[in-house]
Amino acid sequence: MTRPRIRVAAYVIRDRTVPEVLVFDHIGLPEAGTQVPAGGVTSGEELEEAVLREVAEETGLRTVTVVRQIAVEDKPHPDTGHPRRTSFFHLQAPANTSDAWDHQVHGDGDDAGLTFACRFVLLPLKQPLADDQDTWLGHIDPRWTTADSGSR
Repeated sequence: MTRPRIRVAAYVIRDRTVPEVLVFDHIGLPEAGTQVPAGGVTSGEELEEAVLREVAEETGLRTVTVVRQIAVEDKPHPDTGHPRRTSFFHLQAPANTSDAWDHQVHGDGDDAGLTFACRFVLLPLKQPLADDQDTWLGHIDPRWTTADSGSR
């Protein structure tokens, strides 16, 4: 049996009048869909370190803090079918974090060099995220369940 790829995913929440979550779109690659920061864990890296690194690499944010791990999901990769295990984390961003920005991805992953259009969107989400990444938002606050997530 193939060992799953170990990954992390980040729900970066910014509390203002209403809570918002950080998402991004690949500039020039709309078929990738709207996503939250996520990626692989390197050998010897702690999960909390990995989620902070992924947020920094994919969005440029370095002022977020980990609140807690909220779920672990075993689900095959949507394109390759390879097994993967993703730990979802709730993170907090300062209220004065910018509303939107473009960020060129750093690091050595497959997305290095790509540019992501990052932004905060109101919760609950009006549309589901790519690869059902929004599935676990309701574990932070049940009111944040995406409208059509009950059909999953």
